[in-house]
Amino acid sequence: MTQDIGLYSKSPHLVRSAGQQIVSKRSRLVQAFTMMLLITSLIGINAYRVVQLQLVQGEYNRERAENNRIRLVPVAASRGTIYDRKGKILAGNQLSRSLYLWPQEYSAAEWSEVATELSSILDISASDIINKLEEFGYDSPLGVRIFSNLDPTTFIALAEKTGETRGLEVRTENIRYYPNGSLAAHLIGYTGEATKEELISNPKYPMGMIVGKMGIESSANSTLEGVWGNRLIEVDAKGNKIQELGAKNPTSGKSVKLTLDIDIQKAAEKALGNRRGAAVAINPKTGEILAMASGPTFDPSLFTGKMTTSEWQRLQGASKPFFNRALQGYPPGSTFKTVASVAALQSGKYSPNSRVRTYNAVTIGGITFNEHSGGYGLIGFRDALAYSSNTFFYQMAVNIGPELISKWGRELGIGGSIDLKLLGIDGNHGQIPTPKQKEEIYGEPWHTADIVTMGIGQGLVLVTPLESSVMVSTIANGGYRVKPHLLASQTGTAATKSVKIGLKPSTINTVREGLIDVVRKGTGWSLNDGTIPLSGGKTGTVELPGQADNAMYIGFAPAYHPEIAVAIAVEEGGYGSVGAAPIAKAIFNTYFANKGK
Repeated sequence: MTQDIGLYSKSPHLVRSAGQQIVSKRSRLVQAFTMMLLITSLIGINAYRVVQLQLVQGEYNRERAENNRIRLVPVAASRGTIYDRKGKILAGNQLSRSLYLWPQEYSAAEWSEVATELSSILDISASDIINKLEEFGYDSPLGVRIFSNLDPTTFIALAEKTGETRGLEVRTENIRYYPNGSLAAHLIGYTGEATKEELISNPKYPMGMIVGKMGIESSANSTLEGVWGNRLIEVDAKGNKIQELGAKNPTSGKSVKLTLDIDIQKAAEKALGNRRGAAVAINPKTGEILAMASGPTFDPSLFTGKMTTSEWQRLQGASKPFFNRALQGYPPGSTFKTVASVAALQSGKYSPNSRVRTYNAVTIGGITFNEHSGGYGLIGFRDALAYSSNTFFYQMAVNIGPELISKWGRELGIGGSIDLKLLGIDGNHGQIPTPKQKEEIYGEPWHTADIVTMGIGQGLVLVTPLESSVMVSTIANGGYRVKPHLLASQTGTAATKSVKIGLKPSTINTVREGLIDVVRKGTGWSLNDGTIPLSGGKTGTVELPGQADNAMYIGFAPAYHPEIAVAIAVEEGGYGSVGAAPIAKAIFNTYFANKGK
C-alpha cells in the first residue's frame, strides 16, 4: 500500500491530464447541444414564417404576387396648335382628367359588376364601358380610356372609388380646346380616340392615341399629332405606383397656320345665322380662303368629353350639321349668267357690242319660257347682267349650245377643275353636263328645255359656293383661275399657282363691267350705299319645286382692284338681293373695316 501511495505521489501530472480530458469532453457536448438548439430554432422560425405566408396569408400574398406588375403607360404628346392667318388660336390644348381601366385586373364577369358601379358615377351606360373593354380585349396589357374631360364632381367621386377598387386610374392629359366654339367647325374639324382599325394600320400609335377625325385636324394630322412618349412603372396589387423604371418623353406636334381670317369668318357665320347654306370668301388673286361658313354647324368641343344622347341625335338629324354646304352643288340661278356671258363672247358669235331683243316670254321648241319681269327691249351684255334678263340668256344659250357653256364653266372653275386635295377636307364638285354626259349620268336624252334652263343656271347645272367664288374671281382678276387653299404654307407655291384660262381682254372687260353695273344700278344696288368701296356682283334666285326659292350671290371688291371675292347660298332664302346679298355686304364691311385698322 505504501508503494501505491508513493507511485501516485511521484506522478501528479497524470492526475491533471485526466481531469482536463473530462472537462474538454463536457465542453464539446455543451457546444454541440447549443448549436443544435440554435439550428432547430432557426428552422422553426422559418417553418413558422412559411406556414404564415402560405397558409395564414396565402391567399393575400398570391393575389399580391399576381397583381404586382410592370405597366407601360403612354404619355400623350401635346397636339400642335391651329392658328388663323393673324396668329389667333383656332384649336389648342388644355389640361384635363381622363378615366382609364386596366383590363387584366378582373375577369369579364367582375368587370361587369365594376362597370355597373361606374355607370352611376360617370352617367353613362355599363354596356358602353364593357363595349370599350371588349373592343381592345380583357387581355390587353394597356389601360383603356373610358371617359375624357372629367368634371370636378365626377373626379372627386372617382378618386374615392379608385382608392378601394383596383384597375382604375385617373390620368391627367391634354385635350383639344376650341376657344371659338363652333366657329369654322367644318374647316377645323375635331379629334377623337384612334379606333382599333386605326391602331392596327398605324403600329406606332399607342392605345388611347388621339387623332384628327375631320377637317384640318384630319388632313394635317401627321403634322399636328406629335410623337407620344411612355413611362415604365411598377404598381402594387391595388394599382398604386411603387417605382418608375424608365421614361421616354413625348415630342409635341407642330403648329399649323391657316389662310382663314377669324374676323371675316365670324362675320360670315353671324350673317348666315345658322340657316341652311354657305358663305365663302377668298383672295381673288392668290386663292387663299379667308372664310368658309356652313350652316347649320356644330361645336367640335363636343367630341372632347361626354356627348349626350340629345346632342348626338341633333348631329345626326335632318339639318345635317356635319355637312359642309360650301362644297355642295346648288343650282346657281342667275349667278351662272356670268358663265353664259363668257361662253357667248368667247364663241365668236357675239361681241361686246352685240344686242339681243328681250321679251315678256319666248317660245322655244314649243315650250314657253317667261321673263322674271317685263321685257327690257334691245339690250347688250352689261344690261342683261345688271337687270338679270332671262329671255336674253335663253336665246343666247340656244344659239351657242351646251358644249361651249360646259367648256367655259369648267375653265372658270366649275365641275372638277378645282383640286379639293389642297383643302384637305371632303367635298364635291358641281356639274355642267353636255348631252352626252346627261345620257351617262341620268340615262336620259337631251331636251330643248335643258339648254334653255342651262342659260340661266337652272335645270341640270349645279355649282358649289366654293366654285362660284373661284369663277367670279377669274373675272375680277383678269382671267386667272386661282387654286383655293387653306394652309398658309401653300400660298405662293407651285401647287397654288393660278392658271391663265385664255379669256379675251374684251370678254373680261365686258363681263366685269356688267357685274359692276349690277351693283351700280341693278339687282345688287343695296351694296352701293357708300359704306364700302364700289364692288361687282350678281344676284340669283333659284326656283325649286315644292319649296321656297334659294337665294344666291357672287361678288368682288373693290371693283377695279379686287382684294376679296365672295359666294353666298341660302336655302329657301328667297330673292338673292334679299336673302344672300346682305351676307356679302357684312363680309365686305368686316374686311374693309379691319383693313383700315
